[in-house]
Amino acid sequence: MPKTSLPKQLRKVADKQLIAKLEAGLERVEEQLIEAVKHTDPIAKVTTRHLIDAGGKRIRPTLVLLCAQLGNPSEEQVIQAAVVVELTHIGTLYHDDVMDDAPRRRGVEAAHEIWGNNIAILTGDLLFARASQLVSKLGQKALTLQADTFERLCLGQLHETVGPQEGEDPIDHYLSVLADKTGSLISASAELGVLFSGADESLREPVRKFGEAIGVAFQLIDDVIDIYSDGKLSGKTPGTDLRAGVPTLPVLYLRQDAIHDGSSARLVAIIDKGLDDDAVLGEVIEKMRLHPATERAFQEAKRWAEEAKAALVDLPEGPVREALTNFADAVIERQN
Repeated sequence: MPKTSLPKQLRKVADKQLIAKLEAGLERVEEQLIEAVKHTDPIAKVTTRHLIDAGGKRIRPTLVLLCAQLGNPSEEQVIQAAVVVELTHIGTLYHDDVMDDAPRRRGVEAAHEIWGNNIAILTGDLLFARASQLVSKLGQKALTLQADTFERLCLGQLHETVGPQEGEDPIDHYLSVLADKTGSLISASAELGVLFSGADESLREPVRKFGEAIGVAFQLIDDVIDIYSDGKLSGKTPGTDLRAGVPTLPVLYLRQDAIHDGSSARLVAIIDKGLDDDAVLGEVIEKMRLHPATERAFQEAKRWAEEAKAALVDLPEGPVREALTNFADAVIERQN
């Protein structure tokens, strides 16, 4: 079984009892993740374990466990809900890696590199099916939330694939994609923690708002890390998204600036010619680090994190609210 640890965004929480509860809960989640993907099928039992065994941040199940502290966190359904969101998340990774032709995930070869696209896609589908089986046992509220979230995940990927429509602002489109692809499942995780701990139902809305906003902030910081990373602390090769032509927020801002700024237009022209040459990529990265577009993207990420923290005003004061606030701050400060 892969070793689990609390996501680093929550390791600095002052309440040591809370940390111990979350770590104990994560161990149970990990055990049930393994149990959930046990198959008699000789292929499925290997492919579905691939990314689970690779580990991961486990941010979504941790948010289930954390928000469950607002009620009775010892309810068994809390653990089951945490397993559901992580299975769903991992299923999306199999699909994303095929669509992005990503060679690696979580430090290991991507599934499609080992077994091919068809097996990787079907493995993602199997994980979605298993998540659906588990959530169906949690009742109608959970089933509805999972179905709504899954629809948003699919729509986010669809809209990312086809791009903004005629007359649609590219930046608004991009932020909407992030809200659907990342924010939706993170917010659902927080809601499920409230729902199955028996906490006051009125707390669902503030944690939903928090999860949605912090999900967007998390992805926007990824965009900035792609440019500022030195490849050592983050483990991410700088310029990976730039080279792949991913429309990150700094590049979208750069294209916006290029309409009225000659130097921005020249930089866009270099990017559009392709960045296969390492020297050209390095030059573009250096220019992007100094360009105001990258700082604007960082400030936008901070704005979303502040929006997430503002949603917590309706939560009771205490260790949960403190931990979520610390989490939002850590998202902005992270380097990987």
